[in-house]
Amino acid sequence: MGNRLEGRVAVLTGSGRGIGRGVALQMAEEGAKVVVADFGGNLDGSGNDAGPADSVVKEIRAMGGTAIAHYGDVSKFADVQDLVKTTLKEFGRLDIMCHVAGILRDRMIFNMAEEEWDAVLAVHLRGAYNCVRNAVEPMIKQRYGRILIFSSGSGLGSTGQSNYSAAKEGDVGFARALSRELGPFGITVNAIYPGGNTRMTQSIPAAANQIRAAAGILRAGGAVAANTPPPPAEGPTPRDPENNAPTVTWLCTEAGGVVNGQVIGTSGWQASRYSQRHVVRSIHQPRYWTVAELAKAVPEQLLAGIPNVAPKMQPKEGA
Repeated sequence: MGNRLEGRVAVLTGSGRGIGRGVALQMAEEGAKVVVADFGGNLDGSGNDAGPADSVVKEIRAMGGTAIAHYGDVSKFADVQDLVKTTLKEFGRLDIMCHVAGILRDRMIFNMAEEEWDAVLAVHLRGAYNCVRNAVEPMIKQRYGRILIFSSGSGLGSTGQSNYSAAKEGDVGFARALSRELGPFGITVNAIYPGGNTRMTQSIPAAANQIRAAAGILRAGGAVAANTPPPPAEGPTPRDPENNAPTVTWLCTEAGGVVNGQVIGTSGWQASRYSQRHVVRSIHQPRYWTVAELAKAVPEQLLAGIPNVAPKMQPKEGA
């Protein structure tokens, strides 16, 4: 076991399985006291089961670490408030908050029910607010904190996941705004693009993956695109969820405080930093534009050489 997080207390939502579980074990190995916060729900957010959180706590204790479980629902402010209160009561401080928990309600927008939209945003985006809002008070008092909000490459746009994409891109904006607000208090905030072979990625139909691969879009969870060479049949692979843990853990160390307000990719056997949004091209003139002028200038100048990410319109029957 290492000691890079010795004396630190980490809360990790969604850490009963998959990527979150790997991070919880890694942080415990580095000496952190870990709160395994997992509702134990199904992929769509229904049901709840204490088993996954309890199992990870047992793993951590078996290797000599310290951990407790919490079974609250991150979409409910009162549950997260209790999570933080329980952490402070048990360990006296809170240094690290990682919001990993997530659900899927994949549906094309013309088939998506209001509840399917609301449920996904409630866990991913409202959940991020709930976690941060409750964690920042003790962090500000101690003038130290590490907050990681798990986003996804799907935030860039993923077919059949408009709810998930909206929530995940919202998480990026949230993290960047927070980094400016909380940096003066010694608290860093970053967004994570994770990836791995988890039950989320396993649940995506093959047809959906083929559509996304054809469009060059990342799969759910920030996984590598479909044209990536297949991994070996046996042994460790780039798709193992545990691959995310080392980078995530380092970002939560004292040394990791040099990174703030960034989007960091942790999938596979590499770490990546994504570029900030910036203007890539603009057109201008010393007066207002007319529609006729824009009709010519936009395709010929502003969009010249830029591929259209949207699929081509299908011709109408009989056309």
